[in-house]
Amino acid sequence: ALLVVGGDPLKIGDYPLGRHVGEVDTLGLLRIVKGLNAGVDIAGSPIGTSTSFGIACAANPAAADLDVEISKLSAKVEAGACWVQTQPLYDLEVLDRFFARTRSPIPLVVGIMPLHSARHAEFLHNEVPGMSIPEDIRERMRKAGSGEKAQLEGVAIAQEATLAARELGQGVYIMPPFNKVDLAVRVIDVL
Repeated sequence: ALLVVGGDPLKIGDYPLGRHVGEVDTLGLLRIVKGLNAGVDIAGSPIGTSTSFGIACAANPAAADLDVEISKLSAKVEAGACWVQTQPLYDLEVLDRFFARTRSPIPLVVGIMPLHSARHAEFLHNEVPGMSIPEDIRERMRKAGSGEKAQLEGVAIAQEATLAARELGQGVYIMPPFNKVDLAVRVIDVL
């Protein structure tokens, strides 16, 4: 399976000094993979055996302009996406607003990430495009302090979101923060 996304700005990724490459955008890459699955390369020439990639794309139900986001999702589906994943969500009312406007024509899987600390919550909220963490969640993390207590609160918040999200979308996926897989495992204990 491939998750075809534009990616985060280089300044917040693992390679801040990397060079931006813009030869193919998300829709172009989706079309390329769809073609490979049909047995042709980017030029339409046969490649021999076709691939069988599952093709996922991303959507942001919390986007400021839902009309634009819905239009982008429609274009991604037309370009070959088979399912859609969201950024980690902490305010599931955004899914209600999104679904009040449209139903995804492909399965929608909700991202969940346990917060590690109040600092982590503030960083995600303020620095990562497409991420929005409601004030009440950030306040819960501030009140939890630091260390193990904060991690436990982050897991509790993620468990609450997991239970709510599985009723709204077609599934959830759990992202461990800072490769702390133990926190992700604790989240799925609620299931």
